[in-house]
Amino acid sequence: MEEHKRRVHYSGKYPRKFEEKYKEKDPLKYADTVARVISKGSTPAGMHISIMVKEILEVLKIQPGEQGLDCTLGYGGHTRKMLEALDGKGCVYGLDVDPIESKKTVERLREAGFGEDIFRFRLINFANIDQVAAEAGKFDFVLADLGVSSMQIDDPSRGFSYKIDGPLDLRLDPEHGESAAERLHKITRDEFKGMLIENSDEPYADEISDKVFNLMKKGDPMDTTTALRKAVEAALWKVPKEEKADAVKKSCARVFQALRIDVNSEFEVLYSFLEKLPDILNSGARVAILTFHSGEDRLVKKSFKALKKAGIYSDISDDVTRPSGEEIRLNPRSKSTKLRWAVKA
Repeated sequence: MEEHKRRVHYSGKYPRKFEEKYKEKDPLKYADTVARVISKGSTPAGMHISIMVKEILEVLKIQPGEQGLDCTLGYGGHTRKMLEALDGKGCVYGLDVDPIESKKTVERLREAGFGEDIFRFRLINFANIDQVAAEAGKFDFVLADLGVSSMQIDDPSRGFSYKIDGPLDLRLDPEHGESAAERLHKITRDEFKGMLIENSDEPYADEISDKVFNLMKKGDPMDTTTALRKAVEAALWKVPKEEKADAVKKSCARVFQALRIDVNSEFEVLYSFLEKLPDILNSGARVAILTFHSGEDRLVKKSFKALKKAGIYSDISDDVTRPSGEEIRLNPRSKSTKLRWAVKA
């Protein structure tokens, strides 16, 4: 008989720390609590709300018997809807580089009845879709959701959010590569400034890079999310008092985004994916890509337009599709999302 484990005790009426949020981290067991959290426009800790599901399914036009690819498995919400659309016939391959969250997602999908015959997972970066296609064959529909999952953002140990203290990590795969803190201590001030401009169009790139590197020169370790947030706040000392809180919030979001993109080589990964994409598609295959900042969207738009002109895609979206006002109200993290699609000739 399995030993009963008491849940973590916490002070106050409600848990505040991530590890204490036992209800929200077990959504299947506490569905009512999760529903209340979502209805208030928040994302339950340890969960991710899939974005633009209806719009994606309309683009992908999934038919039973087809083979599909979800390039970024995440919490598995999109994958599950694709699997349901197959109605037991066909297969979806799910890819992810995060060994921690992907394991939980695969277990949830298996428990929901999606066996190896219809759902196959590969722990691999979607830059390597050619390797997946070499094993699986070509695909009839493909989704790439380029956003970071809420489970990663909410977990302090992953270092994705400036709002909660934790190690300055930001790796999608925490078992490989350099953390953001390690990266910061290896690059120059000018390289950091360039990173902030190129990866997130940061208007205070000069001031922030100066402050961060001056602090590190004095011996202050820039190795936690709080240390970086405080450095950004100190860098914006000239901003008028009534505007400062909002300016700091936006700059922190952009600085963390820029570092995350760099640490995970996100632009290089996207370049590789877009270049290899046509070769893994069957004729008539549909592709949907969700982007979350202007740099990503520009790359997708440029690739789709060039490949349509070359006759490789028969049709592409003329403009981006955005989430509805109601979806943004229920899930504020969807606000910056843009959807583009293409059809293989």
